[in-house]
Amino acid sequence: MNLEGEKIKPTFSGHDSFPCRNFWLKKGFDFVLSGKSFSDDDAVVQLGVGKNMVGAIRYWMKAFGIIDEDQRITNLGYFIFSNTDGVDPYLEDDATLWLLHYHLVKTGHASTYSLIFNYLRKERIEFTKQNFIQFIQREIGGQNENTLNSDFNVFSRMYVRNTARSKDREDNLSELLNELNLVDSYRSEKLEYYIIENQERGEIPDELILYAILDKGGFDMSVNFKSIESDFNSVGNIFAISRHGLFMKIQNLVEKNDYLVFNDQAGIKELQFKWKPNNPFEVLKNYYGNE
Repeated sequence: MNLEGEKIKPTFSGHDSFPCRNFWLKKGFDFVLSGKSFSDDDAVVQLGVGKNMVGAIRYWMKAFGIIDEDQRITNLGYFIFSNTDGVDPYLEDDATLWLLHYHLVKTGHASTYSLIFNYLRKERIEFTKQNFIQFIQREIGGQNENTLNSDFNVFSRMYVRNTARSKDREDNLSELLNELNLVDSYRSEKLEYYIIENQERGEIPDELILYAILDKGGFDMSVNFKSIESDFNSVGNIFAISRHGLFMKIQNLVEKNDYLVFNDQAGIKELQFKWKPNNPFEVLKNYYGNE
């Protein structure tokens, strides 16, 4: 298998086994915006967390694309978390969680998420932690099994709503993306099975779909429907949207935007642009501005 996104060295550690908590990204954004660095001696005091958590916050800031590799705030970071014009600094809208999920997979800093959504879930309708570990060892190799085990546990805590887990407030703070109901699980014969099923995803705003198509890019003025559905880091892969659901999203977008045309002739299905927005974030502003 050709792992398109793994041309750079894959990363399966850096979070110290801490899933990203709901308030960490905003806390980290404000910290970096104030001119401070995660390597500062007083970072523990300024962030109000333990030493290991400082490193974890930095890791998740990069993983979600809120800061770049040089620890500079990205356009995405300002768009969501700015204190003056951020669209959802306290993550109150589920659309923002979908946006963060998109960037977590697309950014690829945390390799597990890209590999699961682009590859493993398509290879196996249901998969276990051991299936994931075997997949990584087969396709990439050279990874410590304990590290992979820990990384998968963090993935599970981030996405899976576990009613059996402690209802302690600290535990609930760990579960940043489980409100999306994107990953299901069940137990059978002492094994936990995970399922990421393609669904219509009516809860995802149409504007976020168009944003993701434009943000991924790689096309001029038209993009093939199959590419949108199943290419590496495609809308279909990352959001686990069914073919019918994706078609309905595109139909909605064409009805809302006069610069879009969906062509379905002679067996060719493609989304065509009469012109493109200068910045994909302009599309998202249309959504948040109407909220």
